[in-house]
Amino acid sequence: MKQFKMLVSKLAIALIVFAAVVAKLSASVVAAGGDNEMIVIYAQVPDDWENPCVWAWDNDGNSAFDMWPGGEMEEDKDNAGWNYVYIPSWANHIIINANGGEVQADEIVLEEAVNTWVTIAAPDDASISTEQLTEGDIPEYVEKFPVHVRVDESWGVPTLQGTLEDGTQAFEDAKVMTLDATDWYTANIPVTAKSITVSSEDGKNSTEDIKIDAAQVWVSVEADGTYDFSYVDPEKAAAPNITVYVIAPSDWEKPCLWAWSAPDGTGVYATWPGEAFEEGENGWLCKEVPGWINSIIVNANDGTVQTADISIDSGVDVWVVVTDKDNYEVYYEEPEVTIDTADATDASEGSSDSTEAASNEQEVAGAKRDGGSNGSSLPLIGGTIALALVAAAGTGTYMAKKNSK
Repeated sequence: MKQFKMLVSKLAIALIVFAAVVAKLSASVVAAGGDNEMIVIYAQVPDDWENPCVWAWDNDGNSAFDMWPGGEMEEDKDNAGWNYVYIPSWANHIIINANGGEVQADEIVLEEAVNTWVTIAAPDDASISTEQLTEGDIPEYVEKFPVHVRVDESWGVPTLQGTLEDGTQAFEDAKVMTLDATDWYTANIPVTAKSITVSSEDGKNSTEDIKIDAAQVWVSVEADGTYDFSYVDPEKAAAPNITVYVIAPSDWEKPCLWAWSAPDGTGVYATWPGEAFEEGENGWLCKEVPGWINSIIVNANDGTVQTADISIDSGVDVWVVVTDKDNYEVYYEEPEVTIDTADATDASEGSSDSTEAASNEQEVAGAKRDGGSNGSSLPLIGGTIALALVAAAGTGTYMAKKNSK
């Protein structure tokens, strides 16, 4: 009897310990999963808005998606006219756009991290509801990753199909891919896809099953169906670094560089204002960046003062003399400068491009931050938005933007 009581006592202690461990683990799971909670955004858009997408970010400028135009919306087959996409619950700013990002609605600020239904009559006319406006169950969230494809011209517009872990197909019908700003055809596929097949527009040509990892991938297909693929953008992987040299006004504190590639929006840095310049020689500030960039912004004072977007040549060092936020000069050879006034005299006649930035903040193609009175890092630039998310491949940061035509 005594041994039985001891056994019961030990079992009770073990159960208590087990319960405590389970409770602790459960709490950890909840805490860890909090940032991964997803909400659904539904949208009804005008009839001439094709392939609607959602761009989403938070108050600090962290983007939910790698590149503009953002998350591709899917048609809800049970609710005609409605499209949906899941976004992280922390993303409380959205822009619904379509036609490859060429048309867009005004920014919407989500007051609550809940499922939201948006009806768009025109770019500046949208109504918002947190009450469900669709019938039936909301489709479950499926995590996806982008597949980028280039094919021989004879293939036309390619389609994408995939085989999932359970052997089923990723799409009921092969997905027609969309041409993006980088001249790659792109489509998203579930992360459970173990292989993909690219086919021609008429279905007469296709690759073999291409076994891939669940990561952003670039696939180049020849006319005969042979292919190469890479998890790094081939056009950016081989680009050597360049140095950006800058002289900024004396009252600009801690100048920083923001840099990206237009028009695709691939950025170097994860969040605004980018990275601080380093001290160079002859009074210049300097920063080494990937050679594939072709656009920069020089900013300072924690990003509250900045130039407009500055277009530069890719693959070569560049010298930029900033007189004030509206005026700068670009050189491809080091000019002679007077640091006190930031006036520049080119040492080699005809080697400079002078640009006076429009002071009315015209539409531009990069990531500008306007320090608002509320202190929010709202990514608005006239008709342009631009944000960034670190790429898994480590070759840079994917920034997405929209440049209104």
